Amino acid sequence: MVALLGYGKTTRAAAREIGTAEFFADIPKAYQDDEGFWVRPTEDYDPAKFTLAIPSPGLPPSHPLVRRSPRVLSDYDYFFDRFPYSIWISGTNGKTTTTQMITHLLAPKGAISGGNIGTPVAALDTEAPIWVLESSSFTLHYTNIAKPNLYVLLPITPDHLSWHGDFAAYEGAKLKPVNSLKEGEVAIVPKKYLSTPTKGHLIGYDTPEDLADAFELDLGRVPFAGPFLLDAALALGVQKILFGSCDYERMEAFAVDPHKQQEFRDKKGRLWVDDSKATNIDAALQAVMRYDGCPIHLILGGDNKGVSLAPLIERLPQNTRIYAIGTAAGHIEEVAKAAGRDVERCDTLDRAVAAIDKRLGSEGVALLSPACASLDQFASYKERGERFQKLVLSLM
Repeated sequence: MVALLGYGKTTRAAAREIGTAEFFADIPKAYQDDEGFWVRPTEDYDPAKFTLAIPSPGLPPSHPLVRRSPRVLSDYDYFFDRFPYSIWISGTNGKTTTTQMITHLLAPKGAISGGNIGTPVAALDTEAPIWVLESSSFTLHYTNIAKPNLYVLLPITPDHLSWHGDFAAYEGAKLKPVNSLKEGEVAIVPKKYLSTPTKGHLIGYDTPEDLADAFELDLGRVPFAGPFLLDAALALGVQKILFGSCDYERMEAFAVDPHKQQEFRDKKGRLWVDDSKATNIDAALQAVMRYDGCPIHLILGGDNKGVSLAPLIERLPQNTRIYAIGTAAGHIEEVAKAAGRDVERCDTLDRAVAAIDKRLGSEGVALLSPACASLDQFASYKERGERFQKLVLSLM
């Protein structure tokens, strides 16, 4: 019998494939869901009744359900025997875009994507010849059996520290797939990780130009800039490794998701940028630096997940004014004032947009790049971005 820890998309998909399983979650009393599975409260969990436990990826190792489980497998581990050739993508920023780009380029070869985005591995088509899996640090932490055939690691910067405990544990989770590679398998990694123990072959990079040199790419034919250029270069590198050529025309047809450095203008013609998906320091800094040289009105805040925003605030261009929102607003205000930065505590997105409206000129840019998760005030980064655009477009 399998215990499913947490009642989320990943564990629900696993239950459908396993057939006989029970859920345990932080709920007041037991109930039977619409598929006939029992969902029971945490205090009802008796590990002795189960052969193993599969956790929802977001459930931290400190959770009582995880701590009490003697044998914990990730969904990757449990279903690994059905994996076809698999490409895993991880890192702090750019995982989703890189996963989507690789899948887009390899779709003519039958590739499909899943993992941390879209479809959990339990529900992926086992007839597909290639799986492209966005792999979070949460999943990688719990994964000890499954491994990729090809691993793409984007740069690692502090994130999810409250979940992992510290940066070393977070970084270690991201590097586990490198350790697991077999001879003849490849990982593309930042140069600082080229000394990571592995039997595989490591290709190092720091910039898109490094990847262009390694894979003989023509970056002039890649229609992206900023962080998206790195994502595209990685995707083209994967295609080159597997099939020996790059489809630049197909890459040109790729469209970046909304809420990622998405520019739009208000009724007065002023520039606003919806970068709601920037939920950590590195992503926010990348967005801000695109507009260095003009007055920047930056909305920061949300749930900072235990990460200090001081390293971001200290590196912001001097012409940046900060508008602090969410549960991290007090922390942002304190750090910004200590650094001598121009800051206004707004607490909510509505107030931040209203405050910027009074100050934003035609030469400036208003940027929602919060460096924090959204769940303190919104259901998702998507809802936060949609709310931001609606507020701006309603300005008179």
